[in-house]
Amino acid sequence: MTEEKYNVVIVDDEFLARKLLQDYVSKIDSLRLVASCSNAIETIAALKNNKVDILLLDIQMPDITGLELVQSLEHKPAIIFTTAYSEFAVDAFNLGVTDYLLKPFDFPRFFQAINKAIGNQTHANANLAPDTIDSVSQSADFITVKADYKLYKINYDDLLYIEGQHEYVTFHTPQRRITALFALKDLEELLPNDRFVRVHKSYIVSFRHIQDLDKSDVTVAGTKIPVGASYRDELLNRLQVG
Repeated sequence: MTEEKYNVVIVDDEFLARKLLQDYVSKIDSLRLVASCSNAIETIAALKNNKVDILLLDIQMPDITGLELVQSLEHKPAIIFTTAYSEFAVDAFNLGVTDYLLKPFDFPRFFQAINKAIGNQTHANANLAPDTIDSVSQSADFITVKADYKLYKINYDDLLYIEGQHEYVTFHTPQRRITALFALKDLEELLPNDRFVRVHKSYIVSFRHIQDLDKSDVTVAGTKIPVGASYRDELLNRLQVG
């Protein structure tokens, strides 16, 4: 089955900004870059000649600003503003844009905005409200994760640790890493506490994959993971009981 691709157009009058966005887009398999434009005139042509799902759009550009461009569009794709100016945020969201990224922004923040854009389209196509779809569900021996527009089954035996970063988490297994929008504290409640343990504000680890514990770190499958001071006593007690 061919994975669905979402067409993206980048718009920014700064070359380096376009290059950074191109790099970010290339890291997400489900995105396809169809045009990279330096001004609104080029963008209008790109929108006319391509089916565009997501528009990554700067605001302060010569001749026609990003806000003016959006106002002129009859049929709008999902729009993510990428700008160095915070003062236009209210105007932007009044236009119904998906997200507003303040430069400089990192890949995790970009990834979050893309997930939101595609998630909104998916929910609209399915006629479902966003809160009716869970990112994660669990069973006795595995967890099911919705990410990258796929459904992943992760066996508990294979799950080494989970890393929290801002508003998303990454599930680490020996074979792959899976990133999804989810809160680490919710996963802490969802996962069986006899198999997983919180060791840091940003990490949950598999108890069976722990190899050793020193003063400040725990080793899980060869990876050093920091242990927070407030989690150390519980972890030490569990290791001694085990």
